[in-house]
Amino acid sequence: MAKTKVLICVKTYPTLSEKYDELVCTAGVKEDGSWIRIYPVPFRKLNYDKQYSKWQWIELDLIRNSKDLRPESYRPNLESPISLLEKVGTEHSWAERKRLVLQDVKTNMSELIAEAKDPSKRTSLAILKPSKVIDFIFSPCEREWDKSKLDAIKAHREQLDLFEQEDVATIFKVVQKIPYKFSYVFETEDGIRRTLMIEDWEIGMLYLNSLKAAKGDEAVACQKVREKYFNEFTNDKDLYFFLGTTLKFHNIAPNPFIIIGTFYPPKPKDEEPTLF
Repeated sequence: MAKTKVLICVKTYPTLSEKYDELVCTAGVKEDGSWIRIYPVPFRKLNYDKQYSKWQWIELDLIRNSKDLRPESYRPNLESPISLLEKVGTEHSWAERKRLVLQDVKTNMSELIAEAKDPSKRTSLAILKPSKVIDFIFSPCEREWDKSKLDAIKAHREQLDLFEQEDVATIFKVVQKIPYKFSYVFETEDGIRRTLMIEDWEIGMLYLNSLKAAKGDEAVACQKVREKYFNEFTNDKDLYFFLGTTLKFHNIAPNPFIIIGTFYPPKPKDEEPTLF
């Protein structure tokens, strides 16, 4: 089987899985700039030397996910090794990253939603350039993971311990639940104001690191997240959104997209003024 080379651009914050304990949705671009989704990936259970980072090329065996109607969706062959290749840096104002991911930038959210609903396209991954970022908001959500999923994971681990002689206490620790939802409020060329939630690994880790620095003060941690994602990204950066749909809501939600990552190269420098 030929391997596929993918530049990892997105890793979502982990969600619980009864089968894998915890899963991460990974997305990226192939060498021709086309998008691909790699799911499911039990990322934190991969051997350390196989844990790829964002903006790293990887090579792996992929199998088209026949249970997923979205054409970009593939699942990794976990029996085959993942090769970690070179990383793409931020030299020359992110020139190489921009060359790779800005090949098909969407600027109209209504048109993108229409593509997602079109049976001949079913677009489920895209990069979007908002015409105006209006706000960045956060609101409290469930503070703990669903108990039924935690119980199922515990039972699965006990079964492993019984049959594989592994120590349940040391197998795996479920990732901490983020008790807030973070969202951008923005407009695109269609002039419609929308609010989309962000499910990115980076924003989850920024919250947790800020919470630790603030000695457990959640209000301070949330404000630190807002300062970076709103103040810094909208003032100092050329902000784009990586968007993805969820399988469950792709066909039924009026807007099936969520923000699965951000792309924020430096703003282009203004051209030098001329005298004439």
